[in-house]
Amino acid sequence: MTMIQQIDPHDPVSTIDKDWWRGAVIYQIYPRSFQDSNGDGIGDLKGITQRLAYVASLGVDAVWISPFFTSPMDDFGYDVSDYCDIDPMFGNLADFDGMMAEAHRLGLKVMIDLVLSHSSDQHEWFEQSRQDKTNDKADWYVWADAKDGDVPNNWLSIFGGSAWQWDETREQYYLHNFLSSQPDLNLHNMDVQNALLDVERFWLNKGVDGFRLDTINFYFHDPQLRDNPILPPEARNDTIAPSVNPYNHQDHLYDKNQPENIAFLKRFRAVMEEYPAIAAVGEVGDAQYGMKIMSDYTAGDDLMQMCYSFDFLSGENLQAARVGDVLQQFSTMSSDSWSCWAFSNHDVERHVSRWQLDTDSQKLLNSLLLSLQGSVCIYQGEELGLAEAEIKFEDLQDPYGKEFWPKFKGRDGCRTPMVWVDDEVNAGFSEAKPWLPISASHVEKAVSTQEMHKGSMLNSYRQMIEFRKNNPALAKGSLNNLQVSEHVVSFDRDWQGKRIFCAFNMSDDEQIIAIDGSLLQTLDGLDYQYELSGNQLTLPAWQAFYADRNE
Repeated sequence: MTMIQQIDPHDPVSTIDKDWWRGAVIYQIYPRSFQDSNGDGIGDLKGITQRLAYVASLGVDAVWISPFFTSPMDDFGYDVSDYCDIDPMFGNLADFDGMMAEAHRLGLKVMIDLVLSHSSDQHEWFEQSRQDKTNDKADWYVWADAKDGDVPNNWLSIFGGSAWQWDETREQYYLHNFLSSQPDLNLHNMDVQNALLDVERFWLNKGVDGFRLDTINFYFHDPQLRDNPILPPEARNDTIAPSVNPYNHQDHLYDKNQPENIAFLKRFRAVMEEYPAIAAVGEVGDAQYGMKIMSDYTAGDDLMQMCYSFDFLSGENLQAARVGDVLQQFSTMSSDSWSCWAFSNHDVERHVSRWQLDTDSQKLLNSLLLSLQGSVCIYQGEELGLAEAEIKFEDLQDPYGKEFWPKFKGRDGCRTPMVWVDDEVNAGFSEAKPWLPISASHVEKAVSTQEMHKGSMLNSYRQMIEFRKNNPALAKGSLNNLQVSEHVVSFDRDWQGKRIFCAFNMSDDEQIIAIDGSLLQTLDGLDYQYELSGNQLTLPAWQAFYADRNE
């Protein structure tokens, strides 16, 4: 483990806005696929540094970087074998420092992805824990005896099969909610908690501005190891796992979502508060209780600043009624919470394919996303309008896809390399063969091509992000007066005495909307078409409207 670089938490930088995260637009970088700097076909930290000026040009506030820690890469970095070092594939700590310096020079915050619910089975903690039942780390992971000669209970792994793996050395089972090479840490043990808080301090001392906390609701398990109830078919959905996965057949009352997590998150937040302006966003992975958990984990000022659930990351088509249901549920259950919304990330099919969007509908939905109350995550390539890439089985890397192929093809289709320059080898990503193939349809949408066209998807994203910044009510305001019809969603965003009316036609047909109250003036900065006559608004297909409201 490397030495911790100490910094002064009372540095004058503390004058920065502690609430920078509220309404921030966060750009997710998947390091393996962003930019290769050394010609091995895999993206790395120096590659990220080279492309940060592009990220800053989008107008975003922060980057979230998926794991780059030392790892055997069974789950591509989400199986950590050393929390405080960089995998040589991505570079070293000096490369990380250089990336941080460039990001901060460009005015970008940096949030890193911490995986605290489990480690790699090659982590030194697990290697010691599995030796016997009496060593100093014997209780650092979740171990259990066989039950009637079989697994301890009915808990399932998201990646398929039982969540229990037999270990011949200890002659016990250990818990793994994901791959069998990703054993679950036992956070009921305070020594484990303290070790993870030391990891948090290490990266805060390296200057990071915050964390994305992977599977934040998986940190604790039921100590009694009670069986999960069976979920009736009508209650099942594929929000967290594909429909072919029996994981969806259980009500996950005991393998995650435990009340003890609240106390640990308060400890985690207390460490953050030792530093000037740090924020965390938790990933809530749950199909039944996501909104409630998000509310519980962000309530008050001593837990997480924000969380995101999978409401807009599922396969369910994003129609007006669906948007209204999610926003109404959030308002009812999470009135004291701050959400972080996303349509795509590294774990789900890209939303252009998931919802079968064309250019107009994607632009409209991006405007909707950037107008919701909360912060926003944009996944690399989303701003180019990239669809899910087709990956042949022989090119597949993701163990999840290999397990459930062909009904579920895994996550590789959303993880293919960024396309930078249309006429360079491998679209400017690498001079070597990329770790995943690059789709020809993606190359046609390369950054170099879209930079040349004012109306491109890329410039549409830039335009909307700038519009959001020029109208702070869209970033930091409350959401009120939600109205939902069959095809139209409208609401007001209120901030410091200013109220902005927003309306979105989510259909292929023209829609006429009666506006309650009066409008001062329409807001400039976007290219949407509309006709306003008195209090009657006509919106063509997939068009939006913004105006100052005078109540």
